[in-house]
Amino acid sequence: MTSTTVASNEPNLTAFDQKQVDLLNEACILVDENDNVIGSESKKVCHLMENINKGLLHRAFSVMIFNSKNEFLLTQRSDEKITFPGYYTNTCCSHPLFNDLEMEEGGAIGVKRAAQRRMYLELGIDPLQVPLSDIKFMTKFLYKAPSSGMWGEHEIDYALVVHKDVTLNPDPNEVRSYRFLARDELVPFLGESCDDDD
Repeated sequence: MTSTTVASNEPNLTAFDQKQVDLLNEACILVDENDNVIGSESKKVCHLMENINKGLLHRAFSVMIFNSKNEFLLTQRSDEKITFPGYYTNTCCSHPLFNDLEMEEGGAIGVKRAAQRRMYLELGIDPLQVPLSDIKFMTKFLYKAPSSGMWGEHEIDYALVVHKDVTLNPDPNEVRSYRFLARDELVPFLGESCDDDD
């Protein structure tokens, strides 16, 4: 991308957690609406609403883990996260990076590698516990949402599913809380959680 395409104003990051600020330097994969790679930009540049409103789009993934009881692992993002702090989300969501391993496209293998990396970093799930063959690519979709003020998301999001019992050791800088929920518990729980936040 050219410098005229992306925001020229540097956001003030002093109020944010330094570990999360450092992660803003990661190189995300820029794509068009057909998921064709067109370049790379930092995570910071990709998540500024000023750039999102200009059409900047990047590749991402969402992992949904179900245990042997078919309960869904729901996580709550830490309050230190820059985008969507404290929000409930799927098991793990992040971005493949602009490198050969995570850009490999056949069978979504690069995205699966990225998911394996982030499940370890966020939730402490050993990659040997969830080999790539256990990560099922379901579909991909266009996702766009503002977070707060200057931040947001605009992604081609790969939906990945894992059916497996896993051992968790979450990083509190990434995950505030987590729980397994049966299908009939999910909507009531999220409704109560939204009411609590009012």
